[in-house]
Amino acid sequence: QVQLVESGGGLVQAGGSLRLSCAASGRTLSPNTMAWFRQAPGKEREFVAAINWDGGRTYYADSVKGRFTISRDNAKKTVYLQMIGLKPEDTAVYYCAVDTASYKLGSAASEYDYWGQGTLVTVSS
Repeated sequence: QVQLVESGGGLVQAGGSLRLSCAASGRTLSPNTMAWFRQAPGKEREFVAAINWDGGRTYYADSVKGRFTISRDNAKKTVYLQMIGLKPEDTAVYYCAVDTASYKLGSAASEYDYWGQGTLVTVSS
């Protein structure tokens, strides 16, 4: 079993920044892919960013490219999402996920087998 706990969400004005963290615990995770997804009210969960097991490869949704940065610290079993230039449309619950079965940088939620409980990010205009 793997447990994921997100933190760092909150209320921020448009143009502001936040850093989300996702701490993992449980059985050994490496090698694996970790990712962030988000779900806005009334919308489907969507892919935000993914990072491979050693942090050498990343993949971003077009909507966040250039504004968000995913990173990881395997010694701390933590993945981060640095968000700058936040927009009201970034408002959502952000979820951390891990794919323990492959090395792919997947963008489909079905490819990830463990999920956190989510942290709410609200961007005011």
